Amino acid sequence: MRLSYVRELDEYPTGARRMKILTMAVLAILIGSYEGQIAPVVPLLLKDLNMSLATYGAVSGAAAVAGAIASILGGRLTDRVGRVRLLIPLMALTAVCCFAMTLVHSPRDLLIARILLAFVDGVAMASTAPLIRDFSPRLGRAQAFGFWTWGPVGANFLAAAVAGWTLPIFNESWRSQFVIMGCFSLVISAVIAFNIADLSPELRARIQHTEQAAEEVVDLERPPTIRSLFARRNIWAHVVGISLWLVLYITLSLFGQTMLVGALGISSAQASTIMAAFWSLNLITLIVTGRLSDRLQLRKPFSLGGTIAAVLVTAYLAVALGQEGVSTGTLMVIGALLGGSLGVAYAPWMANYSEDAEDADPRLQGTAWGLFGFLTKAIAVVGLLVIPHVVEATSWQTWLFVALGCLVLFIPAILLFNGPWRRTAPAPATATLSNAES
Repeated sequence: MRLSYVRELDEYPTGARRMKILTMAVLAILIGSYEGQIAPVVPLLLKDLNMSLATYGAVSGAAAVAGAIASILGGRLTDRVGRVRLLIPLMALTAVCCFAMTLVHSPRDLLIARILLAFVDGVAMASTAPLIRDFSPRLGRAQAFGFWTWGPVGANFLAAAVAGWTLPIFNESWRSQFVIMGCFSLVISAVIAFNIADLSPELRARIQHTEQAAEEVVDLERPPTIRSLFARRNIWAHVVGISLWLVLYITLSLFGQTMLVGALGISSAQASTIMAAFWSLNLITLIVTGRLSDRLQLRKPFSLGGTIAAVLVTAYLAVALGQEGVSTGTLMVIGALLGGSLGVAYAPWMANYSEDAEDADPRLQGTAWGLFGFLTKAIAVVGLLVIPHVVEATSWQTWLFVALGCLVLFIPAILLFNGPWRRTAPAPATATLSNAES
């Protein structure tokens, strides 16, 4: 029985209709990421709950573990029951979890609330990357995933902006932010529910090269198996490689300002300015490089070039952390170049990973991206638990060299990914449906 809010398409949408659905998927990841934001109110929360920073770190780590488990479970569920059928009710439930945060009065309450929110949100957001794949033909997939990445990054800006504007209005009450999140999320969830759609299982089983040209690659009578995905060497290269790549990315996301203040003795405001330069160029290169990658239909050269550039810039930054008198202007340039380099590598990698998983079985996109969500949150847990101890025992410079080493190890993994290194002659843009069963 089809639920009333589930609109299942039997024909692949084109033009403005397809773009509207993609926009809804990007909006969903933005709102889901926004609901998980707590950083702007942490100082107020610690004071009100009489909680130490170490306790808060343990709570955040436990929530990240719950989110990691939820991501991999949600990935399997979205393949089995459908994207929209899972996304819409869980987005509404996540908004309710935001309201429940206002009932927190102790660290124990915070632990329960954050684990519940992280789990529900993790299952819900597992549908968003597969939706991007479903509604982005390979001709435009890297740019589409570039916009998807704007969700987690944009949520940082949204949470900070809303908190800066509204906290003075509500007498610095941290609970006000979760009421705002809940209301905002409920409204946007309703907008998404009325405008999003799902592909039929038959359409999800195809590889869509352009809006008109598709390739049927699996026997729908044969159920998908995880073994068909993980029996491939290139998938393991993606999984292991991106886990190493994420060490630097998560370090900068969680501790960017803290690292700069602790290692260089600059002010928090200066550190935030430097990180703003990092995120700004990162956002730009995600889209620009994604568009160029799609136009050339090349993934690996961009991932390799961006990673090599990031290695060089990270090495320079690691050396700079051990020096005195480095100007804020120089650090802003370094930060911007590092953010831009990582953006160059990231969107084409996402498209490459999606396409390699698609070649294994298009029906396992949710499983593949659920694993990616698990890895992202698992690395965050490692960061929360390991990085402070390593830095305390050594220095931020030492840890940055560790992250640099992990980034270098991503380079040989790229060599195992599928896809060309050079642009090939374009195939005729005619609609083709072939039973190319592998």
